[in-house]
Amino acid sequence: MDSECMIRDDQGVTDEWIVRVDGREYGPANIDTLREWKAEGRVLPANEARRTDAELWTLAAEIPGLFDAEALATAGTAELTRSISLGQAPPVLPSRGFAQILAETFRIYARGFLQFLPLTLLVVLPSVCGQLTAMWTQTVQASDADLRTLAAGGFAFLMFIFSIAMWPVYIAGIQVFTAEIAAGRRPGFFATLNEAVRFWPRVAALCVFVYGVFFLLILFALLIAAMIVAGASSVFVIFLALALLGLQVWMFGRFFINVLFWQQFAVLENAGVVDSLRESRNLAHSGRELPWFQQPMWRAVFIASLWFAFVLAIALASQWTTLQHYFNELMTTQDPQALVQKLTKAQQARGFDVLGFALGLLQKILQPLIGIAFVVLYIDSRGER
Repeated sequence: MDSECMIRDDQGVTDEWIVRVDGREYGPANIDTLREWKAEGRVLPANEARRTDAELWTLAAEIPGLFDAEALATAGTAELTRSISLGQAPPVLPSRGFAQILAETFRIYARGFLQFLPLTLLVVLPSVCGQLTAMWTQTVQASDADLRTLAAGGFAFLMFIFSIAMWPVYIAGIQVFTAEIAAGRRPGFFATLNEAVRFWPRVAALCVFVYGVFFLLILFALLIAAMIVAGASSVFVIFLALALLGLQVWMFGRFFINVLFWQQFAVLENAGVVDSLRESRNLAHSGRELPWFQQPMWRAVFIASLWFAFVLAIALASQWTTLQHYFNELMTTQDPQALVQKLTKAQQARGFDVLGFALGLLQKILQPLIGIAFVVLYIDSRGER
């Protein structure tokens, strides 16, 4: 940056500012020069700035005529993110609407796409390699199985394990990248990845607990369904199974709400395993004095519902032709055994589904959006608290 910029108008010297970026001061610079720096990405709303005739430092977002209202909101987020990372009491910020939270989510994703994409590939590429290898081994006849087939199966298994092992790094990386971008900084990929690896043990332990509980609850629901099928002739068994199913739904919803923000507390707050779960529950149940649509719990549920609806739409789009074929066979075939044989042959004849693979890959690439949205909601909710 230029070390000095002096421009005068008819009334005298215009307001000039000193900007501090990464500890270095630049200026004095007038509004025209600052706009040039802004266009080049050298001045961000969260950068510190002060008038040349003042000692008090403020934010570049507050320089009149330099940034718009959206930048002011971003600067507020930056201040809140900075206070959270330093363990300070967050400043009181005006609550953003649900649409503003979604807009901020897409803004952060677009700005940090080149960081989020390679982070996603760390999880996606091993999984894709494992799936393609497993599909290749299925095309090999059993009589042709040899050392290459065994090696391919072992490679697919190792890729599966590697993808799971990278999942905690992926989760922590999304939190760190989002917080940095929301604070107006441009994080380096490898530096942030190294920071995310540091959280691996804690995030991995929480993943085992949280996903393990969800797996057990789903298994419980399947056992209840099996009970209904086995005891279809008994009214008592059916009523008992329905009661257990209602209990299972309540337990699932209760646990889901309590763990909404465990990722943010584990990484951004550097909280332990137990503290992350406790603080997540407290934040999810906070804001009871606010209207229901402004409470963190309901906003988080809406965000999760939007993502689940998107995933469901992707799944239906990729399997729509197959589902139609299954439905037609179900309506025309009377013999259940023959129906199963037809469906099995149709699935084998279908081979590699290019559309399904492409849509699944698109879903994985867009998956950081759900993590970013929860970080933005977390920052916004902390501001309200």
